[in-house]
Amino acid sequence: MTRQRQRKCLGCGTLFRPDPRNVRHQRYCCQAACRQASKAASQRRWLSRPENQDYFRGAENVVRVQRWRGEHPGYWRHPGSPAPGALQDDCRTQAIEIKEESAFLVGEALQEVLSAQPAVLIGLIAHLTDSALQEDIARSTRRLLQLGKDILSGGREHADQASHLP
Repeated sequence: MTRQRQRKCLGCGTLFRPDPRNVRHQRYCCQAACRQASKAASQRRWLSRPENQDYFRGAENVVRVQRWRGEHPGYWRHPGSPAPGALQDDCRTQAIEIKEESAFLVGEALQEVLSAQPAVLIGLIAHLTDSALQEDIARSTRRLLQLGKDILSGGREHADQASHLP
């Protein structure tokens, strides 16, 4: 591994190690004053290009800037709204949702869980019957519904019918 060379900051003159991601371009250290000087130098370079020299001058550009300011009142007075949540924030939210859902599954009866999630029930029936055809799933669902009603009503003669499902 090659040793990273230190550079002299163009802002304050101290030696610093540039960030490995932009080692070819970094000329200023990470101090706040130096970052500010780096930004000012970048803006000066941008404005020194011939195509950018008239960007803020001229009647049409003044109108453009005034129109934008009219469409965005208060932009300069109020700090921007916080950026949308990062990926890590979504992961934390997801963990909370998983905890809430698992608490829901523990606290509720099996019938209520299955009625709240018909897609899971349909997928389970399709998996058990080895058929994704809607007619087969509907027929199996009707048979399972009747079997469940019979079992819940106390009929024990239907307990062995689960093995005959298509």
